[in-house]
Amino acid sequence: MSYEPPTPPAELPTETVDILNGFSPDQLQDIARYAEALAEHKGRRARLEEESDDDEIEERPDDLPDNVPTKATITIKEINDNRYYYWQWREGDKIKSKYKGPVKSND
Repeated sequence: MSYEPPTPPAELPTETVDILNGFSPDQLQDIARYAEALAEHKGRRARLEEESDDDEIEERPDDLPDNVPTKATITIKEINDNRYYYWQWREGDKIKSKYKGPVKSND
């Protein structure tokens, strides 16, 4: 290992380099761990946003209402011995549903 300090990347602002040079070795190790975790988080967020943008390009089924996402699936619920179709999808930790119509006897 060299006794010379490392050369910072040219893309790194001079102010950031100056601030980092003022930290102790332990603080720099903490910053390195945080920077790595932050980079992973931002990369993951960018990938998810890119995937969600791709999802919006999908064509909507003809019978899908405007306020129901394209990833919704149809489920059948039985209420008082009657069967009904519902659009169902997930929003965060919650499952959302929207009434579609009754299940006809020949379905």
